[in-house]
Amino acid sequence: MRKFAVIVAGGSGKRMRSKLPKQFLDLKGRPVIIRTIQQFMDANKSIELVVVLSEQHLSYWNSLKSDYPFIDPIKVAIGGTSRTESVRAGLKAIPNEGLVAIHDAVRPFVTTKIINSSYQSAAEKGSGVASVALKDSIREILEQGRSFARNRSNFVVVQTPQTFKVELIKKSYAQSDGDYSDDAAVFEKTNKHVFLVEGSYANIKITTPEDLEWQ
Repeated sequence: MRKFAVIVAGGSGKRMRSKLPKQFLDLKGRPVIIRTIQQFMDANKSIELVVVLSEQHLSYWNSLKSDYPFIDPIKVAIGGTSRTESVRAGLKAIPNEGLVAIHDAVRPFVTTKIINSSYQSAAEKGSGVASVALKDSIREILEQGRSFARNRSNFVVVQTPQTFKVELIKKSYAQSDGDYSDDAAVFEKTNKHVFLVEGSYANIKITTPEDLEWQ
């Protein structure tokens, strides 16, 4: 099967307190998005990449090509006002058959092992979503300030990549309304099973300034 990756990079990064969106910030000598793209290229050179950007960031993306010419062939899609709309735009840019990994541009520490495991699971089962077990105890917040202890072994923390057979995830997005922060949630809305693959506690989503000090 052909392999695709939709790299979602449309965020503004308000919590980063920076004029430059977090996906373009420097991380130990290279922009965050470049590090993310390189991980997918290292995982499998046949992966066909689509980067989803907001229109206002196109000029900055193009300026990166002088320092990183290998990104020049990468297809670009213009994202929407929400992550859901941006993923839809990325999915429209690829054919209707194959496997597609949907990944946050601001998760540059994803490993090639996680990427390849997610594709393998999607090929065999239809989906492969990176996740890690909870480390801390959790409580469910109830009404009137009350809370209730939950068994953490019944829950996981979901990450990206979230990888699917293209035709299945496209169908799910076509049949789903509303905004979602998680592609697996869209996928299961059309009664599809979400299968998990082992992620990594290092596979963080860069959100605040201290995250740039990771590793």
